[in-house]
Amino acid sequence: MLKILGLVMGSLFVLGGALAFVPGVTQNGMYFGLFMVNTPHNIMHIMSGAIFVIASLFGAKSARLWFKIFGAFYAVLAVIGFVVGEGLIFGLITSSYLDSWGHAVLALLMLIIGFAAPKQNDETLTVRFRAQ
Repeated sequence: MLKILGLVMGSLFVLGGALAFVPGVTQNGMYFGLFMVNTPHNIMHIMSGAIFVIASLFGAKSARLWFKIFGAFYAVLAVIGFVVGEGLIFGLITSSYLDSWGHAVLALLMLIIGFAAPKQNDETLTVRFRAQ
């Protein structure tokens, strides 16, 4: 389950980051007219997604670890974003209060999955499928 969730989350990050480079999806630095984005922001999402996909391919344990790591990273990003308000985080990543709320929701979701999802390793899943 965690492996699949990691692959889905990673794929969505990559897709979201890539779509932000498509004219019409992003206009005047606004993603779907809601979120402030720029090239470093988009690359951050693509890289997060790529790492998530790669980690998830290694299995549930690795996916769980990355849910925790990225959950913490996006929580810190959200806090910094709320402090910065509308401006640049680390002098690179555009941010607004809506971006910060988006990062906070992502962080909460990833931390819940990382810490609360039932522990089940890939071997258990393999045995379960073979038994059926």
